[in-house]
Amino acid sequence: MPNGQWYPPEWPARIRALDSGELTAVTPRRAATVMLLRDDPSEPGTGGPAVHMLRRRTSMAFAGGAYAYPGGGVDPRDDDHLVGWAGPSLETWAGRLGVGTPAEAQAVVCAAVRETYEEAGVLLAGPSADSVVSDTTGADWEADREALVARDLSFAGFLDRRGLVLRSDLLAAWARWITPAFEPRRYDTWFFVAVLPEGQRTRNVSTEADRTVWIRPGDAADGYDRGELLMMPPTVATLRALRPYGTAAEALKAADSQSLAPVLAEARMEGDELVLSWPGHDEFTKHVPTAGDGTGPPAGDGTVPPAGDGTDGSHA
Repeated sequence: MPNGQWYPPEWPARIRALDSGELTAVTPRRAATVMLLRDDPSEPGTGGPAVHMLRRRTSMAFAGGAYAYPGGGVDPRDDDHLVGWAGPSLETWAGRLGVGTPAEAQAVVCAAVRETYEEAGVLLAGPSADSVVSDTTGADWEADREALVARDLSFAGFLDRRGLVLRSDLLAAWARWITPAFEPRRYDTWFFVAVLPEGQRTRNVSTEADRTVWIRPGDAADGYDRGELLMMPPTVATLRALRPYGTAAEALKAADSQSLAPVLAEARMEGDELVLSWPGHDEFTKHVPTAGDGTGPPAGDGTVPPAGDGTDGSHA
């Protein structure tokens, strides 16, 4: 039985075009995605924490039907407006994320916190450096969330308006993956891990998702292995990396030991066979016999093509 690895049938043709010079790689946009964790309140410390996942609508062109974490692109407006900040300094974050300036680090962390609020209704911020908002379900909160989604309001402006401090100590960087060079929409995505704040709850408010679940990382990875859950390689890799931890707090503490070396897919043609690999992640290597004209894999190879015209490729 094939696993649930997402694989677009147009990739071989795009890889050939890139190799021949007919296709020019686009510059990746900065993005962030968050693995939001919680412990089972009835069985703390048993079986490991659960992670919040979204299933992308099948109408989305990018990974339609795939399970992913809340995430999206960086808003450039969050680079140059200093926000209320708690936790490690911006300089420390810049070093950890591998970016050139504290302003870039702020924008990436802001994207992680903003997307978690936009797509899950969970806000990693509070009125002071040692507090966190306990309830974001009111009509006024929802109006602000919708303004953020529409980009009518920057996250920095939202924090200012609310008098809130971003709690960067409530999340930690876990991994970094870059969309392959042959993709039309590319993202340089930082993966973060965070713990669901006490008193808050997730809501299915994403316009790109038709389902949300709390699921243990191991169970999600097993579903992928059985071909029941469709996912992209970064999602599966991070789920497997979370599997050993017994609690959400343990996973958060372990983030500092995770490598943030960027993972970028490599592709080559060997005769009529496409070899696609992700360095350091051998399980995702694919050997795909291509059609005579190089337009795609033959029918029946177990892949699931996307549908529709969605444009957000930042999820992973």
